[in-house]
Amino acid sequence: MTPPANPSAKTKKPFYRGLFFQVIAAIVLGIVFGIISPDNAVAMKPLGDGFIKLIKMLIAPIIFCTMVSGIAGMGDMKQVGRVGAKAILMFEIITTMALIIGLILVEILHPGAGMHIDVASVDVSAVHGKAEGVAPHNTVTFFMNMIPNTFVGAFSEGEILQVLVIALLFAGALTHIGAKGKPIVDMLDSFSHVLFKMVDIITKVAPIGAFGAMAYTVGKFGVGSLRELGELIFIFYLTGALFIFCVIGPIMTYYCKLSTMQFLKYLREELLIVLGTSSSESVLPLIMEKLCAMGCSKPVVGLVIPASYSFNLVGSSIYFTMGALFIVNATGTTITFAQEMTLLTVLLITSKGAAGVTGSAFLVLAATLSSMNLMPQANLEVGLALIFAIDRFMSTCRAIVNLIGNAMTTVIIARWENELDYKLAKDVLAGRKAPDLEIMEKVA
Repeated sequence: MTPPANPSAKTKKPFYRGLFFQVIAAIVLGIVFGIISPDNAVAMKPLGDGFIKLIKMLIAPIIFCTMVSGIAGMGDMKQVGRVGAKAILMFEIITTMALIIGLILVEILHPGAGMHIDVASVDVSAVHGKAEGVAPHNTVTFFMNMIPNTFVGAFSEGEILQVLVIALLFAGALTHIGAKGKPIVDMLDSFSHVLFKMVDIITKVAPIGAFGAMAYTVGKFGVGSLRELGELIFIFYLTGALFIFCVIGPIMTYYCKLSTMQFLKYLREELLIVLGTSSSESVLPLIMEKLCAMGCSKPVVGLVIPASYSFNLVGSSIYFTMGALFIVNATGTTITFAQEMTLLTVLLITSKGAAGVTGSAFLVLAATLSSMNLMPQANLEVGLALIFAIDRFMSTCRAIVNLIGNAMTTVIIARWENELDYKLAKDVLAGRKAPDLEIMEKVA
């Protein structure tokens, strides 16, 4: 007699229906298509751009709702201040270390030093005026840009820093009015669950977005375009790996007692989406779900993750130092040690504005170098043209390192605040317990 089926046993879905496999297959197909038919592959760009736009349209309201719910969930503004202070401290420590690591590796390996670029021989039309057209991000400019012109303007323009400011003020006001604000908090909490369900629906087309973005990249720039400036790309990727496995990874391993490799495996689907789209924002809502599902408290995740996307851009920090000194080396510009230290200090400030600039890291790099007058304008434009040629390839590494740095920093702060379910985290990362990936969609 056949034993009755276990009603509690879940049918495991075929591997080809998993997002991990689908995104890998899409990336491979995108590369192949880009090689075989470059012209047609370039036309696939709207697929990648469309997916990113679908996610980006939800980022501002998700950040607002989760931050307000998180702060209101804490209930104590002192705790909010404490978590915020710890987050800012961690962000500064980690981004400073990223800048220093980039500086050290450039000083050791000297990428671009043997190029001896002839300024007159390089086409700078693609970047002409970029170094002059972006206002330098000094401290005053940075803080003024955090203040939105209107309440809805920050949401319509997708300015993360401005949304953070509004969310902090709104949550603070709700906390102060007490019970009268509870219906608003409940409404925003319910609204956030709808937003995360929308993210779940949009994520199903992630493979299409990854295919389009990868096909465009290979078709537009070609695999061969990696050769000319391959040394800088290799050093940049190497530096990103060193930062993950030798700096922030050990902090999480020894302080949180969690495996770095298991954590990266846990985020493999999100990392692949970032690899395909070159945008860490494309997985911001998914990362929040994953971190909550492994035991980080919703209030901490809701407060730290949105802030980290503006203040903890470690991949961009590495890019700034390496890009700046590569241009110095490639154009034969001589700068003193004091100028290098000044550059490092200025980049600590300008790196915080990278998330709020269209074109992001490249434009911030151009603005910073232009404002410091380290080299003649002609040399600067030539150096920027070289960086611009490979920026798409470097942006992928930037986005991946930014994502990993943000996620690990959040886990560390959750552990620091005793807001990490350690047993759940260990079980989920080790595969002994399936994560509840619908945690953000469930109404408490």
